[in-house]
Amino acid sequence: MLNSRKLSSLIFGCVISVIFFSGCSSEGAKAAAPRGAGRGGSQPPMPVSVASAKIQDVPVYLTGLGNVVGYNTVTVKSRIDGQLVQVPIREGQEVEKGDLLALIDPRPYQVALSQAQANLYKDQAALQDAKLNAQRYADLAKQGVISRQQYDTQASASGQLEGAVQADQAAIDNAKLNLVYTKITAPISGRVGLRQVDVGNMVHASDQNGMFVITQLHPIAVLFTLPEDQLPSVAQQMRKARQLPVDAFSRDNQNSLGTGKLLTIDNQIDPTTGTGKLKAEFENKDRTLWPNQFVNVKLLLDVRKNNIVVPAAAIQHGPQGTYVYVAKEDKTAELRQVTVAYMTGDVAAIANGVKPGDQVVTDGQDKLQSGSKIEPRTGNPQQQGQPKQQDASNAPTQ
Repeated sequence: MLNSRKLSSLIFGCVISVIFFSGCSSEGAKAAAPRGAGRGGSQPPMPVSVASAKIQDVPVYLTGLGNVVGYNTVTVKSRIDGQLVQVPIREGQEVEKGDLLALIDPRPYQVALSQAQANLYKDQAALQDAKLNAQRYADLAKQGVISRQQYDTQASASGQLEGAVQADQAAIDNAKLNLVYTKITAPISGRVGLRQVDVGNMVHASDQNGMFVITQLHPIAVLFTLPEDQLPSVAQQMRKARQLPVDAFSRDNQNSLGTGKLLTIDNQIDPTTGTGKLKAEFENKDRTLWPNQFVNVKLLLDVRKNNIVVPAAAIQHGPQGTYVYVAKEDKTAELRQVTVAYMTGDVAAIANGVKPGDQVVTDGQDKLQSGSKIEPRTGNPQQQGQPKQQDASNAPTQ
């Protein structure tokens, strides 16, 4: 009886052990199944953006920082002393060369002109009398009635009066010129700034500050800098009698402010920055450029023909060098080493590594390896929750 109980207990223990170990093995198999499935290649394909490599002409731009300067800027000052009695223009008005800007009280200068004219009449009459007396003295001297000294004295007096008449004429010319200066006219065509002196104030030729500042805005100039290493190529293009186009963009580089042409390169390089200064001219008909405005400048240096180009976002950098991912027909990604000839704007010219028509991955490269399954899409994977991998440090530059 006792042996039967022991045998039953032993059988029951064995059954419990078998059930326990079977459950553990089943849970381990279930837990290992996803890992094994991942290694077996059942992971879903990665959505990526692709673009075709194509042949096209690529413009080569040089970029620099610049500021706008007036093509001509004039500080208008008075050339005489007097009271400002009239300012017929408005602040900010566009004026043409020769337009009346201000009027200084002309009455003191009209009086000075009348006085100079009166002195001229008086000295002319005295000169005429002196000449007649000199003629009489000459006749008397020939007859021996008077001494030669008396004749010479009279001739000298006549000469002195001739000098006085000429001085009077100069005084008249000066008075007339001062009357002209009472009317201050625009020396150039341009836009008048804020008025510095109000009507009724006394102005002087020695005043340090001017009455107005006129700036020519049409056309207008932009001064910008480029690294000294780029200046020889610019000079070479200018020697070919080409007018190099220059584009100006806003501070955030988003809005185009106008297109102009390169005028010249400065005759020296700044040794502190290693840059050279260049000057461009813009028509500025729509007044989008203003003096002292900061702008980003793009100089079109050349257009290179028949290049294999891909979007700059497709270019990746690694320990082995520069590479791209190419989407193959079987929807797998292939890593290819490429040689970038140059980058400009948002495209990269490829010397070798890809062929026209190859589909290169432009977004979603961070999770790819050679042979990874992909799902090419024309949209931006970032819109489906994928992070954009184009880093600012890899932005196209020239």
